[in-house]
Amino acid sequence: MPKIVIIYDSRTGNTEKMALAVAKGAKKVKDTSVVVKTVERARLQDLLDADGIILGSPTYYGDMSGKLKEFIDTSNKIHGKLKGKAGGAFTSSGGTACGAETTLLSMLHALLIHGMVVQGRYDDKHFGAAAIESPKKEEEMHCMELGQRVAALAHVLKG
Repeated sequence: MPKIVIIYDSRTGNTEKMALAVAKGAKKVKDTSVVVKTVERARLQDLLDADGIILGSPTYYGDMSGKLKEFIDTSNKIHGKLKGKAGGAFTSSGGTACGAETTLLSMLHALLIHGMVVQGRYDDKHFGAAAIESPKKEEEMHCMELGQRVAALAHVLKG
């Protein structure tokens, strides 16, 4: 049974709402285990134990939060051990043109450097799910779709 771990940082609760919607989507994929953790509770072992890793962060100056970046920086201890796992990212920002896409890319860069497989979207929300402040119904739907897509990809990659 593929396991998906969702690790996020949230100061206002907006990114947390997104994380829960991502988890809801991942759970739609039959025979999938889903774990949701704040970055403060996350451990490197969570990454090693997962078949899919989804990161979430508020947008701060066009980048992920310092807490999430610090956690990712410690993952150099397990470099090379995440290759072939499915990955994805989501973010909440304060408004339009506030760096959401660069924040998503900053998280995806880390996953790609670990050799993970990231599935983009051709039609919309190419790099992951994003919301302006608290996610509205449509943005929650994008989060659920992200979770579902990463979980389905993890099933394929696990074989």
